[in-house]
Amino acid sequence: MNDLNSKKVTKIAESPCQKTAVVLLNMGGPNSLFEVKTFLKNMFNDPYILPIKSDFLRAMVGSFIVNKRLEEAQSNYQKIGGKSPLVGHTFALCQALSAMESQMFFTYAMRYTPPFADGVVQDLKGRGIQEIVLFSMYPHFSYTTTQSSVQDFLRALKTQNFSPKVKIIERYYKEESYNRVMINRILEALNGENAQEFHLIFSAHSLPQKNIERGDPYQKEILENVEILKSMLKAQSVEFASIKVAYQSKIGPIKWLEPNLQDVLPKYKDKKLLIYPIAFTIDNSETDFELSIQYRALAQNIGIKDYRVAKCLNATPSFARCILEILNSPLLQELTTN
Repeated sequence: MNDLNSKKVTKIAESPCQKTAVVLLNMGGPNSLFEVKTFLKNMFNDPYILPIKSDFLRAMVGSFIVNKRLEEAQSNYQKIGGKSPLVGHTFALCQALSAMESQMFFTYAMRYTPPFADGVVQDLKGRGIQEIVLFSMYPHFSYTTTQSSVQDFLRALKTQNFSPKVKIIERYYKEESYNRVMINRILEALNGENAQEFHLIFSAHSLPQKNIERGDPYQKEILENVEILKSMLKAQSVEFASIKVAYQSKIGPIKWLEPNLQDVLPKYKDKKLLIYPIAFTIDNSETDFELSIQYRALAQNIGIKDYRVAKCLNATPSFARCILEILNSPLLQELTTN
């Protein structure tokens, strides 16, 4: 890379001539309230998330965080149906991709919940797959997301003694087709109303400031992406009252990226606001609960006149076509696994 366990695997329709597998990589989400603890435990035991060198100490600190957050996290997931929507959307996206391109096998591996990389690799090995394309569902590179997921998958390949050719789509936030699909989602949220009456906030998952200072390119790529979208919106004569960037999901006392969305919302009292979750391609608890429920309630208390959250790209046909286009672009690079 340039910047760089469960056996449960969901089956996707296949063709007998498939020798190339495309694996969508994401962090995952609980498939039930019972699985919330597994999700939190695995996330806070990830050295890319909790950068403590000692495995024992990281496990101790992670266990403390999990115990502190578990009840609240389960309550939050209960409010959105008792599970994360991410896995269901991802399965549907693989089905959409399979229907459009039958010569490839499409599947997915999650970092913190099933299906884990180990089970997916075992399945691909059994299918006689000769080439694997790792497709990051994180459009912007971060060591906490892309790097963590890719390294976990490479570890699984090594554990299974499986050595296919491996290629990667590492980031794609500059791709016109990808940004066009996002703009369509923004326009859908507007529902034909005048953009000039709305303020647009691109909300991105936050990171500790020290991660950026250590060289993580995530924030730089988010800001570059926003400038691209501003230009494309202007070219389509879509003019918002203002366009800003904010960050969500801060936890703990350390300094995180700013401005924090929660702190920004009070500035929009008596105004109309549209939120686009720029860091996500697939809806998850941070969009369906944090943005759509938690911050909506805050917006109502503040007196924001109209509060809207655009949907992520999910399993839309336009996003599936975009992925296929990216798979045939120069962004596809061979990955050295040694």
